[in-house]
Amino acid sequence: MARKARRTFTKEYKLQMVQLYENGKRRVDICKEYELTPSSLDKWITQYQKNQSFKESDNLTADEKKIREQQKIIKQQELEIDILKQAARDKWDENQSHKREHWKIFNCYNV
Repeated sequence: MARKARRTFTKEYKLQMVQLYENGKRRVDICKEYELTPSSLDKWITQYQKNQSFKESDNLTADEKKIREQQKIIKQQELEIDILKQAARDKWDENQSHKREHWKIFNCYNV
C-alpha cells in the first residue's frame, strides 16, 4: 500500500481551521470535512491558544528553549575543538618535517 504524500498547510489555513473550531464547529466534523488528522487539528488549536502562533519555535517551553540554545552552544564548541585539533595536527606535522630536515643536515656532517 502506497503512503500518501505528506501535506503542508499555510498558517492562514491552520488559522481558518482553528477559527472554525472556536466558532463551535465540532472537531470531528472539521477533521472529516477537510481530511485532517485529529492530532494535527489538536496541535494547531493548542499552539494558537498558547501564543497565537503556529511556528514550532514560538511554542517551546522555557526548558525546551534552553535545551536548544545549549545544543547550539555545544555544536559551536565541537566545531571549534575540531578546528583546534586540526591546527595542532598541522603544527605537529610541520615540526616533524623540520626535525627530519635538521636530522638529514646533521647526519650529512657526521658521516
